[in-house]
Amino acid sequence: MWKKRLSLLFIFALFGCQNSPPQDNTGQRSTAKLQKITVAYTTQPQSTLAHIAVAKGYFPEEGLEVQSLIHTFGKASLQSLLDHKADFAAVAETPFMFNVLKGEKIYVIANIEASGKNNAIVARKDAGISVTADLKGKRIGFTPGTTSDFFLDSILTAIGMTRQAIQPVPLKPEEMQAAIIEKKVDAVCTWNYPLTQIKRHLGPNGVLFYDPEIYTETFNFAAQQDFIHKNPDTVKRFLRALIKAENFVAQHPDEAQSLMSAATKTDLTLILDVWNAFNYRVILDDKLRITLEDESRWAMKNKLTDQTVMPDYRKYIYLDGLRAVKPEAVKVDR
Repeated sequence: MWKKRLSLLFIFALFGCQNSPPQDNTGQRSTAKLQKITVAYTTQPQSTLAHIAVAKGYFPEEGLEVQSLIHTFGKASLQSLLDHKADFAAVAETPFMFNVLKGEKIYVIANIEASGKNNAIVARKDAGISVTADLKGKRIGFTPGTTSDFFLDSILTAIGMTRQAIQPVPLKPEEMQAAIIEKKVDAVCTWNYPLTQIKRHLGPNGVLFYDPEIYTETFNFAAQQDFIHKNPDTVKRFLRALIKAENFVAQHPDEAQSLMSAATKTDLTLILDVWNAFNYRVILDDKLRITLEDESRWAMKNKLTDQTVMPDYRKYIYLDGLRAVKPEAVKVDR
């Protein structure tokens, strides 16, 4: 009789083990299925925190199953969000600004990177360009509706020129390197990684112009306002995963660089070359709002939008999510 009881106990125990909730990476048992979300981000260094969060399993730890949509730049990433193909999208502030001016109901939920050295103009010396004044009359490639667009005008304004003083050539980011190598343009205004790759290729024949005093790029995660209002807990879990990635990058930069190389199939030496140009942290501060307002004035002045009234960008920055999970990271004066 006791053997029969032992056998039954063994079967019950085995059955219980087979049906117990799986453990997450922290060793804690998950009591719910993972929520499926789609996240659009880029191969650029600005998306490092997203790549690290995926590679280290931080999203599943927070109860999220992420389907990744990878793009080469943030404007395309944001378009995935606008087309309802993604729940969250990583994007610089310029495409976000243009879409707010178009009337899109979107939020920034956090800034995940900032840099005053990521945008620059790289030019050919053999095109007669050695100093910024030499840009006059030259063919300069840029990507419309992006930070490249805004930064180009910022540099020109700083040296007393306007867009009319040059020959602007619209290009996609992936077209920049071939265009300047094949001498279809004399210079390009772009960001990393293409920026450093072009400078490497040109070698002594290349000259770089950037000015951290006139522009600081921000890279952010955005979402539809309606999605956020319906899924506030999802936003918190998403942000917690990014904060874990932020801490990992700060504590283990070497491993983070290797993970980025593997995730984006980017040469590790290229990642190392640009790494120190970026500040990877999850934050919301007034710099974002001020930059959005500055760029809106620029867009209105140059007739790049039909909008003539400055939006209240406080209505397009969602504070509650980050304030709930890391209140010290919210530095906004309201």
